[in-house]
Amino acid sequence: MRLMTLRTAGGQAQVSGYSGGNRSSFGIGGAIAVHALVVGAYLLMPKEVVDVFRDPPPLLTYPVDDTPPPPEQQQPENDSKPLPRAKSHPTVVDKPVVPPPPTGFTTKADDGMAAGDSGTGTIMPPIVPPTPEPVLADATIDPRALAAFQPDYPGAMIRQGMEGKVVVRVTIGPDGRVTDIERLSAADEAFWIATQRHALRKWRFRPATRDGVPVSSTKVLTVHFRLADV
Repeated sequence: MRLMTLRTAGGQAQVSGYSGGNRSSFGIGGAIAVHALVVGAYLLMPKEVVDVFRDPPPLLTYPVDDTPPPPEQQQPENDSKPLPRAKSHPTVVDKPVVPPPPTGFTTKADDGMAAGDSGTGTIMPPIVPPTPEPVLADATIDPRALAAFQPDYPGAMIRQGMEGKVVVRVTIGPDGRVTDIERLSAADEAFWIATQRHALRKWRFRPATRDGVPVSSTKVLTVHFRLADV
């Protein structure tokens, strides 16, 4: 569109108005052809394609169970490859297995705990180790009294030319002296009396000991009477 102006002989007068511009007939024809093509394509389009562009149907809902499905059990895979064979190693025992020493406390479950019920254990008393055996030492003749140990030979036996022996059991006190003497056998009464008197007066011993402590003890001795010793 453009504004038109009219000129006259007597002067110039302006007239307002619009007039159509020069349009190309080729452009107008092209626009009409495009519109016709679009309309024809729509008419020829299948119904299934047209339904796609329509509004979708409303969504249908239904209740869903909240319980989760059980886990799927996976089937073990069968490996066709053979398993490697374990190598056998010889077992060498250098030393015997020694159990640990007892701690002194032993717990013993009651019947309730053995059945799976809750309960308390019974505490056993500590194990008392056995008392070691005492160390005993027998009485021996005191070397200082050994020279005076032989009793005097009875005179009557010397005159008769009789020899013999006496077996006695003596009780030795912690101080090493003879506190008692018992006759076990004697060749003659004179030999027994001579031995009894001499033992109570002259015999001295190193007393027996228990764990190093002197104690009373008994000892069996044999006294010989020989004429060669007179």
